[in-house]
Amino acid sequence: MPAMPSPGSRRWLRYGLVAVPVLLVMAGGAVAFVLAHSPHNVSHPNVEFTSPATTPPPKQKVAVDNFSWPRYGFDAERTHYFPGADPPAPPFHIGWYFQDFALLEFPPVIYQNSLYLIDDDGSAKALDKRTGHKLWETKVGTLAAASPALGISQGLMYVALLSSNRNATQTQVPGNGVFAALSMKTGRIAWSKRIPSGTESSPIAYGNAVYFGDQAGTVYSLNATTGQVDWTFHASGPVKGGPALWNGVLYFGDYAGRAYAISAATGHQIWATNTSGADFGFGSGNFYSTPAVAFGRVYMGNTDGRVYSFGARTGALAWATSTGAYVYASPAVANTPGLGPTVYIGSYDGRFYAFNAQSGAIRWTHNAGGKVSGAATIVDNVVYYSTLASRTTTGLNVRTGNQVFTFPQGAFNPVIADPGAIYLDGYSTVFQLLPKGPNPPGPQAHRAPSPPTQRRLSPTAGKRRK
Repeated sequence: MPAMPSPGSRRWLRYGLVAVPVLLVMAGGAVAFVLAHSPHNVSHPNVEFTSPATTPPPKQKVAVDNFSWPRYGFDAERTHYFPGADPPAPPFHIGWYFQDFALLEFPPVIYQNSLYLIDDDGSAKALDKRTGHKLWETKVGTLAAASPALGISQGLMYVALLSSNRNATQTQVPGNGVFAALSMKTGRIAWSKRIPSGTESSPIAYGNAVYFGDQAGTVYSLNATTGQVDWTFHASGPVKGGPALWNGVLYFGDYAGRAYAISAATGHQIWATNTSGADFGFGSGNFYSTPAVAFGRVYMGNTDGRVYSFGARTGALAWATSTGAYVYASPAVANTPGLGPTVYIGSYDGRFYAFNAQSGAIRWTHNAGGKVSGAATIVDNVVYYSTLASRTTTGLNVRTGNQVFTFPQGAFNPVIADPGAIYLDGYSTVFQLLPKGPNPPGPQAHRAPSPPTQRRLSPTAGKRRK
């Protein structure tokens, strides 16, 4: 019987470029089987759900020069939700843009007046977020597909590398990976650890530990200052997504289709649960999605086409709702005024979804016009996502799904923000987007009346990682 995609073929599907039509033709029987025999939707809304307060806490004023967006997903729970005190809202104009000349698959992070990023070619950089000027650049490896994380108290930027191969024919092949810590001020490498299988897991730094997974299925806790191993945990398959952290527990999924909760202090397993795809003979699907934790639940997308919700304390399945196509994206979660707790996520079926976070019922959908591969981000009342085929970014009203913003660049994980601006990843360009009105004080650079044309990378860029 045809099998679901292996960890290797997952990259072809996520990029959706030249290899995809070939793969879909070859796997047509498997896809048809999956869609015809997919498990039914499941909903157990009473599974350990924590209802949010009816009156949200007042928004705290944040000083921009002390602002921190230190990891993929903003908070340790990876909710991809930034409320802010006076968050930037469309319409926008371009403040500056920075052309990286490499694929930007995952967004940067922020501390004070600096943006920190690593591009897919393994170059780590710091930018002045007020001007877009490059502060430093360090070539750490040759292949990366993860956001960095910041250890503010350590003064370090942590980066995960799929490869550090220097041979010209092997630079874009996973393996011989590295996990490294760089000085936030200078980019100098403070320490590094070899990861033989490579890693594309966006790390999370918390206290004096940094957590991530690798292609061999190992989850690491390293001392954030020295890089020494505190503990390791071995999952059943490659761990592609980044772990989420809540209440002293790490949550993640693997490419064997299992979801886990383990102690952040010891690495001991608290629970592990499988999806029900194995009952149909095609495995349990793959979890590439980085989980989000909210309302006492864990939320993740899966390549079996469904979005899952598990009880954070026990791992009990709360709901599983089908989209009909692969869900590689990571969810964004918020207690939406007028709707209540809601999960936002895109699918390869070409639609963007808002789910009831408690029951899994679909609140609304929006025709995205193409596959959605990366995570969405909620900034106040707008949820932003990018479409892979058209390489555009769209903003929707979180309550209605009505479009309120569009931008002609973006492909994967498009948006982060601070109280003054949106920072948007195009295919190879970072843009600062400012709300319409008077320019904020301080230097500006690279002003442009319209965005530059997206740079088309080489034809092999989308299929170089197999």
